[in-house]
Amino acid sequence: MSTQTEAKPSSITDSAKATVFPILFAISIVHLLNDTMQSTVSAIFPILKSELSLSYTQIGIIALVMNISASVLQPLIGRSADIRPMPLLLPLGVCFTLAGIIALALAPYYAIILLAVTAMGVGSAIFHPESSRVAYLAAGSRRGLAQSIFQVGGNIGSSLGPIMTAVVFVHLGQSGVIWFAFAAIAAILIQAYVARWYSAQLLVPRVDKKPKNIAILEKPVSRLSHRQVVGAMTILILLVISKNVYMASISSYYTFYLIDDYGVTVSQAQWFLFAFLAAAAIGTFFGGPLADRFGRRSIIWFSILGTSPFSILLPFANLFWTGVVAVLAGFILSSAFSIIVVYAQELMPGNIGLVSGLFFGVAFGIGGLGSAVLGWVADGTSIAFIMKLSAFLPLLGILAIWLPKDKELQPIG
Repeated sequence: MSTQTEAKPSSITDSAKATVFPILFAISIVHLLNDTMQSTVSAIFPILKSELSLSYTQIGIIALVMNISASVLQPLIGRSADIRPMPLLLPLGVCFTLAGIIALALAPYYAIILLAVTAMGVGSAIFHPESSRVAYLAAGSRRGLAQSIFQVGGNIGSSLGPIMTAVVFVHLGQSGVIWFAFAAIAAILIQAYVARWYSAQLLVPRVDKKPKNIAILEKPVSRLSHRQVVGAMTILILLVISKNVYMASISSYYTFYLIDDYGVTVSQAQWFLFAFLAAAAIGTFFGGPLADRFGRRSIIWFSILGTSPFSILLPFANLFWTGVVAVLAGFILSSAFSIIVVYAQELMPGNIGLVSGLFFGVAFGIGGLGSAVLGWVADGTSIAFIMKLSAFLPLLGILAIWLPKDKELQPIG
């Protein structure tokens, strides 16, 4: 009898170590579709500015409204899911994005555009915490790789925005957004499939009626003191702030900078932005495996601080070298976020939804707030000034030196 009772926890532990790649690829594809739809907002900024005679401040407010609606809800949804997981939220979240896409395509006024991006922000708020939890459940022992697979889909989707402007929106205008409703429908169908797998995982602990040793595994405890956890989380949030404000400066205003300072066309500027965002997508994929091999703390430190030489050079280079250093900055900087999320999850074991919601929420909120503030500053100064100002943000990567080492993150139990 004792041999049999010991075999069950062992088998569960072994299965927990297996990486479920079909699920990881499924949520990565949905992340790609979701962020492709989200990127339509920034992709049509030049079109909206021209057609509706918007100021840079109003452009920034559009990004702020979408990102704040996402950031406020994400920690709340993540915390609720920690208490009671909700697989049905996976397809439901994309339904809000679908409504926002349709409204954005048809919106005749600035106020309607704000309502449309609010709906899209709510969709992201629902999507990210639960999908990140799914990535955690499907990761097995390869958490860095799993988060990178999940995150790379989103970064690829974001990188498609400039191409859509150059190929679609320059010719079709704002109404061209309506075609992305098909992407939303595809994402809803895939999320329904993932939700069924997710629901099945929630039933696994009930098979053995929660024996004591399984209960311990369900609620691991950090080895770090409360003060150490708070300090590390504060550093991680500051790093996310530096990364996402810099990313906001590029994604929202880099094209305007190229148009104003180098005299390129809207379509040409979008290809430069695409190169930056595509490099960011590639960097995201490499970040996870590198962190699994060389350590999360080391890659976080290198990713943020290592971007600073290139970000500082970018506003002072000629057109060709501006593109080159932008690609290098995007590649290095983007490898950090998925690793920061995994590191934070290990800082606070048992709070996967809350941590995921918090960091995705901070990323969205700070990105939106950064866009609004930078737009306001640009109206009072110039686009070139804010490119120079934001270039120093990656220097905050030096703070990663004070993060606990990876071996200190192993939970008790």
